[in-house]
Amino acid sequence: MRREAGPHGRLHVPSRRSLVLLASLAAILLAAWSAGRVAERWALADLRRTAQAALGLQVGALRAEMQKQASLPLALAADPEIAAAAAATSGDPSSRPLLDRVNRRLAQVAEATGSAVIYVIRPDGITVAASNAGTSGSFLGRDYAFRPYFRQAMQDGVGSQFALGTVSGRAGLYLSRRIGTAGGVVVVKIEFAAVEAAWRRAGDGVFVADGRGIVLVASDPAWHLATLRQIDETERSRIREAREFGDSPLPAMPLYPIAGTTDLVRVGQGGQPARAALLLDAPIPGTGWRLFTLTPLGHAVERERAQAWIIAALVTGFACLGLSALAGRGRRNRERLAQASAQRDILEARVGERTRELTDANRMLRLEMEERRRAEAERERLGRELAQAGRLAALGQFAASMAHEINQPLAAIRSYADNAAILVRRGRTDEAEENAFAIGRLTDRIGGLTRQLKGFARRSSGRREPVVLAEILHNGLELVAARAAAAGIPLTVQTGPAGLRVLGDGPRLEQVVVNLLQNALDAVAGQPPGHGSPAGPRVDLHASAEAPDRVRVEVRDNGPGMPEAVRAQVFDAFFTTKSDGLGLGLAIARGIVEDCGGSLTVLDDPAGGTIFRMHLQKSH
Repeated sequence: MRREAGPHGRLHVPSRRSLVLLASLAAILLAAWSAGRVAERWALADLRRTAQAALGLQVGALRAEMQKQASLPLALAADPEIAAAAAATSGDPSSRPLLDRVNRRLAQVAEATGSAVIYVIRPDGITVAASNAGTSGSFLGRDYAFRPYFRQAMQDGVGSQFALGTVSGRAGLYLSRRIGTAGGVVVVKIEFAAVEAAWRRAGDGVFVADGRGIVLVASDPAWHLATLRQIDETERSRIREAREFGDSPLPAMPLYPIAGTTDLVRVGQGGQPARAALLLDAPIPGTGWRLFTLTPLGHAVERERAQAWIIAALVTGFACLGLSALAGRGRRNRERLAQASAQRDILEARVGERTRELTDANRMLRLEMEERRRAEAERERLGRELAQAGRLAALGQFAASMAHEINQPLAAIRSYADNAAILVRRGRTDEAEENAFAIGRLTDRIGGLTRQLKGFARRSSGRREPVVLAEILHNGLELVAARAAAAGIPLTVQTGPAGLRVLGDGPRLEQVVVNLLQNALDAVAGQPPGHGSPAGPRVDLHASAEAPDRVRVEVRDNGPGMPEAVRAQVFDAFFTTKSDGLGLGLAIARGIVEDCGGSLTVLDDPAGGTIFRMHLQKSH
């Protein structure tokens, strides 16, 4: 204990009150510091949960945007006019009408799909048709044989590359597909300017990097073509030779890790002070890319820490005051009463202040609850948009099989029309009339197929109403029947009692049936005859009335089955076992069935294969 000498040489010992004040101050500081650390951890944990949820939505939205464009090169490569254009010579006058017609079609397709540019390359690398033909930046006549996406498509049938355009100077993702037996390549370029603009409006930092750590798409234009790690000289030379990123120096990304943390960084902002942010990332399924989000810490953590300091200081102060009051109980009555009166005044003032703080906190809590309700409504809207995006992405898969299904009636119509003309010239009008009736039946068939596609593509009404189960199953089967027939996979169908109705939204339930049948066909695709059963690969669709108010619909396949670990996660969003899958099909399907008041489960078939079982409410 420190003692000091007075003016007359006597030692003065610090008073009890001084010691109590020092101990109270130390306790308040310790409590405030501890509470601040705890509040900071809680605030960061809450921020991580919110940022992780936003990251999943960003990945899903970007993947859906890319998926919409992924099937376009496949559909264009199967077009006969595109194949003829790839085989044509640009200097041949006889080819000019064909090439002009293809240029106009490509421009229409690019405008309708939002693609930056679509063009056709001959086997020697020269562009012969393009959607930007006739513009100052036309690709016609340009040699793209050096591009990796061209060489990949010519060698493997399909290719992709993210690079700067040699003509436009704008970055984009190039998707290429080889054109049948005629050779040549059709290329679709996707630019992400709209996605980047949406990220900038949201306020958070978002960017996408490839497997080398090069930033391809970013909310901040200054981050374009920056690198997350050092690029060696060998890789830089290869990038320059392929002319992927022009003359960009590939600078380092201005991210600086904060010591003692794993996901907190400081983001450089040029001449402005660096800001702290939470860095999270997730892979984009079907690509080698990863999406990163930079969520600013801002004032959220500081505010929580300051509030914790204040509360801890007040509570500790009150406790110290109480202890002091108890310790001074032996003092004279007059002092005790005076001190008690003073303490009451102080406590009343502080209670009033605390009451005002609690009132303000309650008001802020109500505002936060309202904000959460709005966020939940936005989440539901995004879920509906993702469901629609999944439906539209599935149209690309149906395009090839539906084209084959329509081409057969078209060929028959042409044959009937030619025969009818010959029969009319020969005066055999009765036989010509039979041919005309046959043409009518075939056109009705084509009309039915196109109505199915239009019904599948339209946005659902969201209503729950009585619908005929047989019509739902029939409409779903028509969309997958061509694929099953082409693969030689028999479909066994049992629609249940005639006139059986269920409660739900017809188009959305059709989407569920199509998704389950597509998954079943994927499960048995490629199996040799005799695998799973003596009859070979098979898919069964059975419907029955299980109870007075319940209807059961089952989709069975005799494929290799599904492991228990996969069955436990198969309905989770963004979980998929397919290399090109989005991971939303079954999650959306379960959500649709539950919105209709039913349930969707997956079971292991003891006879081999998998069973998807759907229960729906029966409509009386």
